[in-house]
Amino acid sequence: MAHSYFLPLFLSLIVISSVSANFHRDVEITWGDGRGQITNNGELLTLSLDKSSGSGFQSKNEYLFGKIDMQMKLVPGNSAGTVTTLYLKSPGTTWDEIDFEFLGNLSGDPYTLHTNVYTQGKGDKEQQFKLWFDPTADFHTYTILWNPQRIIFTVDGTPIREFKNMESVGTLFPNNQPMRMYSSLWNADDWATRGGLVKTDWSKAPFTASYRGFNQEACVWSNGKSSCPNGSGQGTTGSWLSQELDSTAQERMRWVQKNYMIYNYCTDTKRFPQGLPKECLAA
Repeated sequence: MAHSYFLPLFLSLIVISSVSANFHRDVEITWGDGRGQITNNGELLTLSLDKSSGSGFQSKNEYLFGKIDMQMKLVPGNSAGTVTTLYLKSPGTTWDEIDFEFLGNLSGDPYTLHTNVYTQGKGDKEQQFKLWFDPTADFHTYTILWNPQRIIFTVDGTPIREFKNMESVGTLFPNNQPMRMYSSLWNADDWATRGGLVKTDWSKAPFTASYRGFNQEACVWSNGKSSCPNGSGQGTTGSWLSQELDSTAQERMRWVQKNYMIYNYCTDTKRFPQGLPKECLAA
């Protein structure tokens, strides 16, 4: 996907950390009692999980719209029962949330990539995928792009899902609650792998996921104000704040969804016997 929309004037108005990503500066490890580690002068972060605890971290900044990139290398080998996450979330009981969740599996069986969008505490908008590569062999880039018009989930530059703002048909869309970026590695063997049938093999612990290349291009929210002009960056033509999928990107997304999507709430008529959600019918 082209990146010619990064206009110099606009860059001066938003937070950019791609030039020298530094986990010491940009995030804080919030739980895990030492199981989260930042090394290599701030360039590498690892989370580990053992039978006692997992671990996690969060961004120091809050965002009201943003494009968040993270390079991740997932737990290798038998990762059944483990969940590695990358998501945006606001606090409170009526929270907003945009999710990547990587559900582990037995050695040789593929991860499940689970995506979801919550608005005001309401989700049920799941799409799940298998990946077209081994996400444990090397680092791959996972991106959440969130602007006032849409949310785009991207893997190595290939869009896999677009969730459009369809408030016009009554579908909630997260557009007024600032969110932080979070990531965690934890045990969920009651549901994560084959519905909980396959349990975590603790003889393989500790399990470790690795992170690098955290890039935040965002409207940073601080002291009740946005770092972007007009609060949302409206009028910054060509920027990520008005980005949409061109015909090539739409074709690539259709390719992923045709070949690698394994669940789509918008086609689950058994789950919604009273009728599919309005955004599914309007898409």
